Amino acid sequence: MLQFHPLGMGQQVIETTLGSMVFYTPVGEPWRSPAPEALPLLFLHNFGGGASGYEWAKVYPAFLDEYRVLVPDLIGWGQSDHPVRDYQVEDYLTTLTEFIEKTCTQPVIAIAASLTGAITIRLAIQRPDLFKALFLTCPSGFADFGQDSGRRLPLQVINTPLLDQFIYGLGAMNEFAVRNFLEQFLFAKRDRISTEIVQAYLESATQPNAQYAALAFLRGDLYFDLANYLPQLTVPTAIAWGEQAQFTTVELGQRLAKLNPKTVKLFAQIAEAGVLPQLEQPALLISVLKVFLAEGRSESA
Repeated sequence: MLQFHPLGMGQQVIETTLGSMVFYTPVGEPWRSPAPEALPLLFLHNFGGGASGYEWAKVYPAFLDEYRVLVPDLIGWGQSDHPVRDYQVEDYLTTLTEFIEKTCTQPVIAIAASLTGAITIRLAIQRPDLFKALFLTCPSGFADFGQDSGRRLPLQVINTPLLDQFIYGLGAMNEFAVRNFLEQFLFAKRDRISTEIVQAYLESATQPNAQYAALAFLRGDLYFDLANYLPQLTVPTAIAWGEQAQFTTVELGQRLAKLNPKTVKLFAQIAEAGVLPQLEQPALLISVLKVFLAEGRSESA
């Protein structure tokens, strides 16, 4: 998927207990090497058919000159390994911990989306030493406050052997299906879905064994109630929420943020955006992220 990332970004690999994890970072022009003391920014994509680090490709270039930027494909997604397994939240808590420990020598600022944002909150509670701050877009465990907001298909359908994989092939492995998925569920305005976005999602969705992580998400195997965890968070956090996000609405976001007003220092609504403001309204999201980072620097000074 390297062709979908900006010029000058290179692909590197670290090993985790579940396999090789690919990540993107600057390797040449037009990007300057950041200073040795530059803070690491870790951009983490959401879950769902075709997800990958490309999701942040319209945002992270704005920070390449000042920060050390790392953009991984999570295990089971993108160009990283796709082990055949029943994925659980613990898999991502473990592999994210390993990734940070192997790539960073100082606490990271994690920028994470949707369910991955919720998992990052859980990791930051377990290992606050790994994080300097969190910036999250539409973070949700998809079972928040005891309500299942994420499951798309009846369990008896997606738990049926072979039928679940047929559904994945039908719904995620052709250009029409990918565009329809983005239009119906992820974007507020369909005219913002470029051919590049569709092709990047299709490239990720058609990797060998890509269906296993995607179906774990679809079945709800990875869901949990974020409301049970957020009050325990101590790492400074900002939340941005697409005003037209489906399933995980901005009202849900506001309710979650109110659980920990001391730690959640900023809640920003992104106008005319769905659950992926980083792809749909990248300029607005860059502005909010820059404000949060600047406030963090001033507080540290």
